[in-house]
Parts: sequence; structure tokens; C-alpha cells
Amino acid sequence: MKSNHPNILFLLPDQHRFDWLGCFSGPVNTPNIDMLAGEGMAFNQAYTPSPMCGPARACLASGRSYRNCGVKSNEFNYPLSIPTYYQTLRAKGYFTAGVGKFDLHKDISPSNLHWGSDGSRLINEWGFSAGIDCEGKIDGVNSFKFHGKPMGPYLSYLQQQGVLETHLSEHENRQAHSNAYTTALPDHAYCDNWVAERGLDLLDRAPTDRPWHMVVNFVGPHAPMDITETMRSKCNNMVIPQPHNPFMPAKENTGRARRNYAAMIENIDRLTGRFVEKVKNRGEYDNTVIVYASDHGDMLGDHGKWGKGTWRDPAVRIPLIVRDPFSSYGGLRSNALVSLHDLTATFLDFAGCSQLDDMDSISLLPLLDGKCTEHREVLISEFRDWSLAFDGRYKLVLDSKEENLLFDLKTDPLEDHNIASKHPDIITKLSKSTYSDNG
Repeated sequence: MKSNHPNILFLLPDQHRFDWLGCFSGPVNTPNIDMLAGEGMAFNQAYTPSPMCGPARACLASGRSYRNCGVKSNEFNYPLSIPTYYQTLRAKGYFTAGVGKFDLHKDISPSNLHWGSDGSRLINEWGFSAGIDCEGKIDGVNSFKFHGKPMGPYLSYLQQQGVLETHLSEHENRQAHSNAYTTALPDHAYCDNWVAERGLDLLDRAPTDRPWHMVVNFVGPHAPMDITETMRSKCNNMVIPQPHNPFMPAKENTGRARRNYAAMIENIDRLTGRFVEKVKNRGEYDNTVIVYASDHGDMLGDHGKWGKGTWRDPAVRIPLIVRDPFSSYGGLRSNALVSLHDLTATFLDFAGCSQLDDMDSISLLPLLDGKCTEHREVLISEFRDWSLAFDGRYKLVLDSKEENLLFDLKTDPLEDHNIASKHPDIITKLSKSTYSDNG
């Protein structure tokens, strides 16, 4: 527990896979995020508790595992009966702010609308002092089709700017462009740029006489991989590797989709730099914890798959960087097994708060303070019919619809060879972990 309760800036993009960062030798230029890693601790083996937007963010809000978070898929809303760490921080005296795609409420039916003109209907209930809940790209378009008008703050903004029809038309035709294209939207109307401006405005409203917590939920690099002309001009000469696809040829336009994905990450890195600059200009850099993570990853064509929802590493493994201004262990890489929802207990620890009931989140502070080098014995990630258990070398996948899978990620990091038949003892050991609430 820290005696000096710091501010917390939490940068949380949607669907950023772990190995697409400069500091992880990825094919992208991310100097601002790399700088945070150089001053903080980067985790080499961080997993999401579930590789799907709604469940992952429910696990994060509650500090609970997938099976206990109350959200089994994107069709479920976050149960307001389950406390959030945001509520606890606010009760402690923190100014809690959030902006972007929260993904805690996915239902777009009339009885469940959560977007007011400022996206604020459930902001208070979730535990925020102030915030703007932005519809995602696909959610926003679907909501418009359902209601015949913009229901969220982002599409309302596009309508005010006279570019809503452009946005709707591009999304209607996105499959014709293999889900990757250059948008005609001006830079200021591009969703992540819009989210960042709203977040920077909120940060201007944060008090200086008490600590604050801000989560910035970027919409990218989630598909569709749409980029502005400015972003496209910067990525034309990118050298992007082809996906790992040992059993089939790469699909047409795979290169463009992966290049656009990289451009979206580089744009988020630029926006990350703006938030860091804002914190410095407020004179709060030395008292602000800054975290960069993602809810889950993206297959990007590896093994012929795209998106999330699968147990494979590109979907379940995430970037996780924590810059702790009080730690003398900056610039270190940790091989500890950590989960996204371990940030819940970590944030509460930083704030000097009691932990939430029924959490299985484990605080990262002992790692950040150099008191230990190990965290969890086994990582668990789950979604619908499958569960995986990873002990740092062996990864077991139990699927109710298929045979058991076991991979040795030390010798087979790309998960090409199922060795389940050769190691029944390892399967027995890891199977027991999937039935433990704590993993």
C-alpha cells in the first residue's frame, strides 16, 4: 500500500495485441509507449481473463475472473449489483473520470439505452465522477440502424460536423474493402482522435487538491482497420510481416489490414504522448501512475484467424506496462504471470483502499516494488466453451467441443504442435487449475 496516494492514468485501447509495440520488437514505431516501458515495468507474460471486449472489461471493473464477473459475452451488460473499483476509488475521494468505449453496456434496445447526449446515463452508476461513454464503431452504426438516429455522443458529433453519412456509408461497405480502408473523415472526426480530445478536456477538469483516476478507452485498433489520409501517408513504407499461417496461404489484402492496424497503433501512441504531456504540464508527472494495457489482442491472420474470442496467444496475450513513479525498478521486464484484472487490486492498493469482495485479482505492487519476481502460478483465460491454463511454459486448452490441446510455448511459441497425447501428467496438473477460482 502506498502512503502517498497517486493519480492514475490508465490507457486502454481495444484489441491491441501484445507483440505490436516497439519495445516488444514489433513492426510499429511507438516511442511514447516505449518511454513508459523504459520508466516502468513491462510484463512479458500478461493475459486477459477473457478475449472478448465485454467480459474482459467486466473482469477489470470487478476484479473477478470470467466465470464470476457476470458477463459471459458481449450480449450481456455489466451487472450493477457487482461493485466496481471505480466506485471504491470515488468513495475514497478520488476524482474518477473515463472516456471512450467502456463496453460495460452493450444492449442497444430502447429499454436499455445508456447513451445520453453526453454519454452519461450509467457513468455515475459505474462509479465515475465524470465521463463520456462513446459507442464503438460497429455498435454505433448498429444502434443508428436500430433507432434511425444517432444515440451516442460520437455519432452525434459526426452529425454536427456534417460527416455522419460518410461514416455510415463506409461502414456499410467495409466488407467490400476487406475491413481495411482509408476513411474520408477529417482527422478531428476520427474516433480515437475524438476520444483523446474529450479525455484531455476531462483531465483539465480534474481537481488539483485531491487525486484523480482517468481511464481512456481508445476504440482502436479494433476492426474495421480504418485510417485517415494523414495516417495512411505515414504508413505507406511500413514493412509488415505476413501472418503465421502454416496450413493455408495468406488472404488477399491481408497486408493492407495489418498495415492499417499498425497505423492505428502508431496513432494511439501519438495520443498517448499528448496525455503524458498534459500530466507533465499539470506538474503531476512525479505523482502519477501510468498504465498501458489492452482488453485482449487480435489474431491478424495468424493461423487463418482474425479478431478475438480464441484461446491462441495473439488473442489472449496483451501488452501491459506500469509506470510507478515511486518505484526504483523502472525499465525492467518481468516474466511473472499476470492477468489484466490484476490491475484492479493494484489500483486499489495504490489508493490505499480495501479490496473488493469476491475478487481474485492480485496486486502487482510487490512486483513493482521489487519484493518478488513471481506472481501467479497459473494464468487462466476463458470464453464460452473453452478454458486455458498457462504455467509459463505449458498451455492447456480444454474445449467442451474439441479434444484437449497442449502446447509447449518454450519450444513451440507459435502453437503449431499439439503434444497432449505425450504429456497426460501435465494435462492432469493444469486441469486442476481451471477449476480454481484463483487460477
